[in-house]
Amino acid sequence: KGLSLAQMAALAYPDRIGLRRKGEAPRWVLSGGKGAAMASGLPLSDARLIVATDLDGDAREATIRQAVAISEAEVRGLFADRIGWEDVCEWSRRDGRVLSRRQERLGALVLDDRHWDAPPDRVALAALEGVRQIGLPWSAAARRLRARARLARRDDWPEVEDPALLASAEDWLLPHLSGLKTEADLRALDLVPALQAYLGWDRLSEMDRLVPGSFETPLGRKVPIDYDGEVPAIEVRLQEMFGVTVHPVVGADRLPLRITLLSPARAPVQVTTNLPRFWATSYADVRKDMRGAYPRHPWPEDPTEAEPTLRAKPRGT
Repeated sequence: KGLSLAQMAALAYPDRIGLRRKGEAPRWVLSGGKGAAMASGLPLSDARLIVATDLDGDAREATIRQAVAISEAEVRGLFADRIGWEDVCEWSRRDGRVLSRRQERLGALVLDDRHWDAPPDRVALAALEGVRQIGLPWSAAARRLRARARLARRDDWPEVEDPALLASAEDWLLPHLSGLKTEADLRALDLVPALQAYLGWDRLSEMDRLVPGSFETPLGRKVPIDYDGEVPAIEVRLQEMFGVTVHPVVGADRLPLRITLLSPARAPVQVTTNLPRFWATSYADVRKDMRGAYPRHPWPEDPTEAEPTLRAKPRGT
């Protein structure tokens, strides 16, 4: 009774009320959640609110073949009982940050949009969605910790691959996202404390025993183990390994370390995963070369019986 053409169209097609998107292109978001567009230069191409009475059916973004303009007052008058305020805190892929808004909505249409100070737990959940979109921020230290966990892992240990970590992120990562709101914040996040808490004290202790972060040489010097390659590896002066007759291993499967043996000038002279075999075979040839290049350094015939050292002989000896 007394309804305009636009009002009758809106009642007939309540899911096709369209609110124009930002930008110059004539594109609308429909109250039912779908998108719709029309060619530029048409009579309604600049209308803020329309009712799309005929669409081509494209599921992604339909082309509007027929529409009628409608005012916001008419929309509010017809659908007052369906319009309400909603607090929204979500990750915006476009803006690269958490957006917290208080919005007045009719279905998918945002009729009014205001700033909202979302509580920290809502912000953290939105930031978690951001992590799932951009990926976990693996630093060198975090990758090293994960590589060590892989080698120490037993059947009852949690998985440390990205799909499993992201699937369970509410349990282990969410508490560490407090106050993070931007993509820059997330990319700067240090995963090490979160992963350590995820693994737990007992597993970390076992990991330190099975897959230590460093190798202690016979001289008591700690050499960092590189876990970034295909196999764990160290670089150490050849003479510092004199007397070592058992090749060092790591992990539950006792994986041999790849040892790059260095000259006194720290140049690589041999790579081995079997130190006793190197002493028994290739060392003799290496010794000949090293005696010529570094005559003031000790090069014993039997390195398995020699004392490890980093020192050269005094001059004149």
